[in-house]
Amino acid sequence: MKLSIERGTLLKAVSQAQSVVERRNTIPILANVLIEAEGDTVQFRATDLDIEVVDKAPAKVERAGATTVSAVTLHEIVRKLPDGALVTLTDDGASGRMSVEAGRSNFSLATLPREDFPVMASSEYSCNFSAAAPVLRRLFDKSKFAISTEETRYYLNGVYMHIADGEGGQMLRCVATDGHRLARIDADLPEGAADMPGVIVPRKTVGELRKLLDDDEAKIAVSVSETKVRFATPDITLTSKVIDGTFPDYTRVIPTGNTRRLEVDASEFAQAVDRVATVSSERSRAVKLALDEDRLILSVNAPDSGNAEEELAVAYGDDHLEIGFNAKYLLEIASQVDRENAVFLFNSSGDPTLMREGNDTSAVYVVMPMRV
Repeated sequence: MKLSIERGTLLKAVSQAQSVVERRNTIPILANVLIEAEGDTVQFRATDLDIEVVDKAPAKVERAGATTVSAVTLHEIVRKLPDGALVTLTDDGASGRMSVEAGRSNFSLATLPREDFPVMASSEYSCNFSAAAPVLRRLFDKSKFAISTEETRYYLNGVYMHIADGEGGQMLRCVATDGHRLARIDADLPEGAADMPGVIVPRKTVGELRKLLDDDEAKIAVSVSETKVRFATPDITLTSKVIDGTFPDYTRVIPTGNTRRLEVDASEFAQAVDRVATVSSERSRAVKLALDEDRLILSVNAPDSGNAEEELAVAYGDDHLEIGFNAKYLLEIASQVDRENAVFLFNSSGDPTLMREGNDTSAVYVVMPMRV
């Protein structure tokens, strides 16, 4: 194999591949990226056996062939090469080495045979549709903060992507929850998605997928089966196993009878919460909200470190209410608001609170209160 490729193109392809590779693994070949050169393209494939990413890039291929080298090492080398450099990759297949040349730099990397590289079994996808990158970006970006990190409740370690009934008919919906907070985001149903089985997309896959969604003009081809999900652009294909488990009935925890309505400037609110939480104890991070007509007082009382209080002018016209929350959860939810105002709907100090952006019900958040 021998090919020449521009450094920037190579870096983009290799960086996506190396981020999938698990740093700590017991199978040496899984630390490698499979490089396949043919025609006028080179393909970089990496996997951790749960996720596989394939990145295609244009290259001048003098001799077709394939080999595998350490993904992290190759990425580090390419990252440190000068901008605009032309990189030549050469592998003769016999020496067990691949050379990387650029200008006066020359590296020789150990290779492992391509035959040992595990390729993810292809799957029959029962549902195929395409969606605009900004639509998928919004669905996953606004929900991923609520993904659980508890390994025991593994079925919460991802984003539940499914078809649901919304106010305007069927919607494509993403939901994530960790039991303390929940995010439910809706988008218009893409053509061809009506029969999609509901799948739980793992946290790592959500992180890798984000790199495909930066281009606002891109159309993402989505394929879903009971066991796998695939997202593809013309250059990158990301295939992942889905979490084998049943996502709980989240509709039961979304309150429908909360009538006490607070409207507040989202960024002012987030900054105020952040300021008063400075003195909160690391363990509880508790912030108390005291509501009276058109007035909100945020306070923290931490006997070990001190007290803090801040008053905000808000729109609120209901009875006096005192309710406590984890500051971190409030900040994460407030940071999801794209518009100026966040609307909080309360019932009592012991019931879940609902948050949305103005009157928009396509993004709904729930946060559980805590005793303060």
